[in-house]
Amino acid sequence: MEALILAGGKAERLGDAAGGLPKPLVAIAGRPLIAYQVEQLTDAGVSRVIVSCSAGREELFERALEGIGPEIVTAPEPERLGRGGGLRNAARLRNEDGPVFALNGDELLDVDLGALLDQHLERGPAATITVVRPPSPFGLVEIDEEDAVTGFSESATLPVWVSCGVYVLDEEALTRLPERGDHETTAFPELAAEGKLRAFRHEGLWLTVNTPKQLRVADEYLTRNPSAVSGSARG
Repeated sequence: MEALILAGGKAERLGDAAGGLPKPLVAIAGRPLIAYQVEQLTDAGVSRVIVSCSAGREELFERALEGIGPEIVTAPEPERLGRGGGLRNAARLRNEDGPVFALNGDELLDVDLGALLDQHLERGPAATITVVRPPSPFGLVEIDEEDAVTGFSESATLPVWVSCGVYVLDEEALTRLPERGDHETTAFPELAAEGKLRAFRHEGLWLTVNTPKQLRVADEYLTRNPSAVSGSARG
C-alpha cells in the first residue's frame, strides 16, 4: 500500500522555533515530526510514501526519512497548490490503484491505521476521514442544578468532532481533489452531500504542532513517552 503526506507547510506560525525548516522536519524529542508518521505507516503495511513538499526541499526530506523502511518519493510543488492540490500532485506518482492513506504532515496521533483501513474497506465510501474531539481552550467549571460550583477541570474536550487530517482515499476521491485549494472545502463537502464520505472516530492522542507552545508540549510529551506514537499503527 502507498501513502501521501502533505509536507509543504512553511512553519510561519512557529517562527524562529522552526529553525528555517519545513514544519514536518522540525525536531520533536530528537526526531523530525514526519519520521513518526512514516514509522506509523510502515507498521500499517505501507511500503511507499509520497511526500508533497515545496520545490527545492526534496533532498531534506529524503535524508530525514532514509532508512525508516518504506520507499520515499518526493512530489515537489513548483508553486503553492494548497492542501488538496498538494495531495492531487502527489497522487500522480502512485504506482498502484486502490485506497491510499493521506496525512497532514503536522499532526501526531496514535490512531490505529489498520482499523481505519478496515472500516473504510468494509463500508466502501470514496473517502474516510479521521475525526477527533478538540480540546477546550479553557478550563471548565462544574456546576449542579442549583448553580453550586462542584469542581474544576483544567483539561477537557469539546462535544464536537473535527477532522485531524488523516484519511483513506479511494480512486473517486483522488480524481475529485482540486488542482489548487483545499479538499476539505471542495471535494469533501461534495462527497458528503452524495453520501460518499465516512468518519473514523479517534479518541486517543492528538498533538498538533502549529505554534511554539504546541511544539513545546509535543516535545515534552514524546520525551516522556517515546513510544506513544511509534508502533501504534499496528491493527
